[in-house]
Amino acid sequence: MEIECPNCSYQGSGKRITKGSFAVELVLWLLFLLPGLVYSVWRLSNKVVICPQCRWEHVKRINKQQVKKYKKLY
Repeated sequence: MEIECPNCSYQGSGKRITKGSFAVELVLWLLFLLPGLVYSVWRLSNKVVICPQCRWEHVKRINKQQVKKYKKLY
C-alpha cells in the first residue's frame, strides 16, 4: 500500500501495525478469559498504516500512478 506522509513528506510503502500491547493481551488471557477475548478482538480490528520513517499515523493513501508522477517532478 502506497502512502504519502504529511508530517515528513515520505512517499512509498506504509507499515501496518496493530494497536495495543501484546503483554497486556497475554495478561488478560491468563487472568480473565472474557476481557482477554474482547481485547484481542479490539486489537485485531484496529490495525493502522503508519509512515515507516516518522511513525505518523495520519497518512494519506495514494495509488502508484501518483507516486510515479511525483517522482518525475522531483
